[in-house]
Amino acid sequence: MTEHTFIVPAENAGDRLDRFLSSLPEIGSRAAAERALLGALIDGSSRPKSFRLQGGEEIELVIEDVLKEVVQAEDIELTIAYQDEHLLVIDKAAGLVVHPGAGISSGTLANALVQHRAAGGDPDRPGIVHRLDKDTSGLLVVARSEEAHKRLQRMVQKRTLVREYTALVKGRPKSWSGRIEAPIGRDRQEPTRQSLDTDTPRDAVTHFEVGEVLPPWALLQVRLETGRTHQIRVHLASIDLPVVGDPLYGIQGLELKRQFLHASRLSFPHPFGGKQVEVSSPLPDDLATALTRARG
Repeated sequence: MTEHTFIVPAENAGDRLDRFLSSLPEIGSRAAAERALLGALIDGSSRPKSFRLQGGEEIELVIEDVLKEVVQAEDIELTIAYQDEHLLVIDKAAGLVVHPGAGISSGTLANALVQHRAAGGDPDRPGIVHRLDKDTSGLLVVARSEEAHKRLQRMVQKRTLVREYTALVKGRPKSWSGRIEAPIGRDRQEPTRQSLDTDTPRDAVTHFEVGEVLPPWALLQVRLETGRTHQIRVHLASIDLPVVGDPLYGIQGLELKRQFLHASRLSFPHPFGGKQVEVSSPLPDDLATALTRARG
C-alpha cells in the first residue's frame, strides 16, 4: 500500500476525475480508479467521480497492490461467432458476467477471454469494448490488441458499430417504428436501478421497429445509438413496453427465467482495412420457446 500525490496537468482541465485517474500508469484501469477514489482527496476534500478537473489540483490517494492485479485466465467455454488476428465476436450465453466487479472476481467473460488473446483497454477487462447485462445473451466485439481496442472504441463513439437486439415486450406499440431520446442515470431513490428520474443524467438514444404484434405481446428489433447501463430495458419500460421476463424493469410471463433481450446482430467496418463485418445470432432455446408460446 503506497501513498501517492499527483498534480493535475493544465492539459487535463475539463477531464472527469475518474477518467484522469484511470489514465495514470500507477492505476491503469477504470475499475482500479473507482476503488482508489474511495479514499482520494482533491485539494484536501473528497469529490465524486464525475468531478470536472480545472488543472493544478493536488490529488492524494493510496494505491494498494491489489489495484494492479490483472484478470486471471480461466477455462470457460465460449461461442465465437467471428474471429481474426485483430478481433473476436463472442456470442455470449445468458448468465455470464462480462467482467469482474463488486463481489465477482472470477468466472467472467473477461477470465475466459485471456485464453483467446484478448487485449487492449483496462487490464481487468481485456479487449472489452462494450458490455451486455449478465442475463442478456448475444453478440459483443472484443479486441486482440491495444490498437484494435482504440479503433473499436472510436467506432462506438462515432456510432459506426451497429448493435441490434431482439426484444419481446408486453403491450401494443403506438407506432411501427420509433426513436426514444431520454437521458438516464442512477435512480434518485434506488441506486441499483437506472432511471429517467436521476441526478446524473447521460444522453441515451434507442431506436425500435415492430417485427410482430402478438397480443398482448410485441416482438421488437431495437438498435442502440448510445450504450448506457440497462438502456433498452429502461427506455422500453418508459413508453409502457416493458421487456418480458425482466425482473427489474419489466414484467413476468411466458415462463421466462430472464429478460427476453438478445443481441442479435453486429455490423461494423473492420478496424483494419474497412471491410464490412456482419455477424448475426439466432435466438437461444429459452427465448425461442417463449416466442413460440407468445405466438400461441
